[in-house]
Amino acid sequence: MSPTAPLEIHDLTVAYHRKPVLWGVDLVVPSGQLIGIIGPNGAGKSTLIKACMGLLPLQSGWVKFFGQNFSGVASRIGYVPQRESVDWDFPVSVMDVVLMGRYGRLGLLRRPSKHDHDLARACLEKVHLLPYANRQIANLSGGQQQRVFLARALAQEADLYFMDEPFAGVDAATEAAIISVLRELRDQGKTIMVVHHDLPTARQYFDLLLLLNMNVVAFGKTQEVFTADLLQKTYGGRLTILSEVAQALGAHSPSP
Repeated sequence: MSPTAPLEIHDLTVAYHRKPVLWGVDLVVPSGQLIGIIGPNGAGKSTLIKACMGLLPLQSGWVKFFGQNFSGVASRIGYVPQRESVDWDFPVSVMDVVLMGRYGRLGLLRRPSKHDHDLARACLEKVHLLPYANRQIANLSGGQQQRVFLARALAQEADLYFMDEPFAGVDAATEAAIISVLRELRDQGKTIMVVHHDLPTARQYFDLLLLLNMNVVAFGKTQEVFTADLLQKTYGGRLTILSEVAQALGAHSPSP
């Protein structure tokens, strides 16, 4: 076990109704990297994140963060869930949502301080949403809601971030803003793991790629694992993604 690795997984198996969704996952994640998790629908990408955070029971194996169990370092772990999994009708303001990122450091009894509010405003400024601080979260567009949750994660000041399809259903401007923030976090030494579904941008966005299809097909530097052979092993040669693979590989093919 590596005490310095942000995330280490050993022999992780997860099952739904006795049907394995992930099995035998072994992984050691280095620090200071922007990592994409890619694979077909049903490959276990979101399940991996939830299992690591203790949101799903493990059939076998273990997960360590910085050499400890999740409960011991929870304040160092940030999480941006899929937008579809959030109740956006809950009556809460944008600022209230971002301040939730501070609760792990405040505890249950302390109220957010001026420093916490200043930090929350700075995080909203970073995702270009400060003018919306007092607006109800339900009254924002999908892309704006996604940026609010990114601001909440930033306010947490975590060392490892899990993001479950943060680019899904957002416009080009929001996608550009999100990847800019993620790269800035990476440059600060943070580790970011992103569930991603768009192959053409996967090679462009990430330092490392985890190719997942119920178990680990490959994990390594993007230029080394983003190959036709490994993508075919990951996706099983599904016809629906062949054009995307060709586009992604062709757009980044090395010069002769």
